[in-house]
Amino acid sequence: MKSRLLSLLILLAIGACKQSDPPPLPEVVEKGDLFFSGYYWNIKNSLGNNVGPGPNKFSGSSDNVWLDQDGMLHLKITKYNNIWYCSEVISVKEFGYGTYIFTTASDLTSFSEKTVLGLFTWNDYSFQSQANSEVDIEFARWNNAADSQLLTYSVQPVWFDNASPYFERTHRPRIPVSALKGLSTHVFRWTADSIRWESYTGDKYPGGQLLSSWSFDRNNITRRKIEGSKLSDPILIPAAEDSTNVRFNLWLLFGQAPANGKEQEAVIKSFRHIPI
Repeated sequence: MKSRLLSLLILLAIGACKQSDPPPLPEVVEKGDLFFSGYYWNIKNSLGNNVGPGPNKFSGSSDNVWLDQDGMLHLKITKYNNIWYCSEVISVKEFGYGTYIFTTASDLTSFSEKTVLGLFTWNDYSFQSQANSEVDIEFARWNNAADSQLLTYSVQPVWFDNASPYFERTHRPRIPVSALKGLSTHVFRWTADSIRWESYTGDKYPGGQLLSSWSFDRNNITRRKIEGSKLSDPILIPAAEDSTNVRFNLWLLFGQAPANGKEQEAVIKSFRHIPI
């Protein structure tokens, strides 16, 4: 009886000496140049050199990128000392598959034919295997002042400079031009097997009038991305690999000045990502 009691006391002592699990490590929150729509963003700055897209010079000045009193993001192309400066912001957070929701809040029909507004994903490290993990929503006239198809959906690789470009990888829907004069919401849902784009009037998703939709899936063929002397692997639907972020940019086609000689501006009300 005494031996059983002694054994029980030893077990209780051992249990009492057991340390509790350590508290979880605090989450490291990376901060950027500005906080917009619930995320931190860094501002692209390349004052000394022309860089892509364009190529152009990009300024981090508050004349080019700022938040207004309502928390909306303004991107502007400005002219200083006879030099044009474009703007771009890059999310600090990395994103994967899911639904990407962008709401614009300015007149996108007022752009010069040289101006492009891009809302897209990008990965600096995945050119070879995933064409930089790039999925695009763009607003532009692509150097044609009379063009009324201002919206473009694309999945890279897209090779516009080729005599036989990859037409199946890009789509320019016909929507009323008036729908892009105020609030509009543009979405893509990205999975390993398909990408589906949708555009709506207003600032709600789902909600508003559906303006257009388009899908790209595995019934298509692989393509290679070409960048200078670099050639990627054959790619069908690029994967959302590590280091994929979201970017917004306002830039000039071929790095040329706006045809109307005026500074250009776009306003983005919000961005949201719903992971799968």
